[in-house]
Amino acid sequence: MTDSVDRILQQWSKARPDLDCSAMGVVGRVGRVSMLWGKQMDAVFEPQGLSRVEFDILATLRRSQVPLTPTELYQTLMLSSGAMSTRIEVLVQRGLIERMASEEDRRSCKVALTEQGVAVLDQALESHLANMDQMLSCLDGDDKTQLAGLLKKILLSSE
Repeated sequence: MTDSVDRILQQWSKARPDLDCSAMGVVGRVGRVSMLWGKQMDAVFEPQGLSRVEFDILATLRRSQVPLTPTELYQTLMLSSGAMSTRIEVLVQRGLIERMASEEDRRSCKVALTEQGVAVLDQALESHLANMDQMLSCLDGDDKTQLAGLLKKILLSSE
């Protein structure tokens, strides 16, 4: 069976037989899977009116189980402070999160999920988990464990 990356590798082997392009096979497939899965995740979040970043903000607040500062959120999600402020404002206006004055620093605030935010996130989370199970349905349990371990190894060397 041949995928789109195989075709690219075949072309490179003809155009530049002197080069080892095997790394391109791994990186190309990871990139292609990321793009395809991103579209699939967007389709899951759209019925709740969420983007992937908004889902990640709500999910971070839900799993943290305590209010977080915008700084804690943007550091966790690797967003700029400006991007986080904009996203927070949108989510506040939609009634999914609320700002709370910080008891330690009057210039700062914390954000927390509202009841509506919990409900929207929980529904999106259940759909997201089912979608991810479907995304990985071509792999058995051992395959998933092996793939997770290999990707972890790459992340640890890259982060």
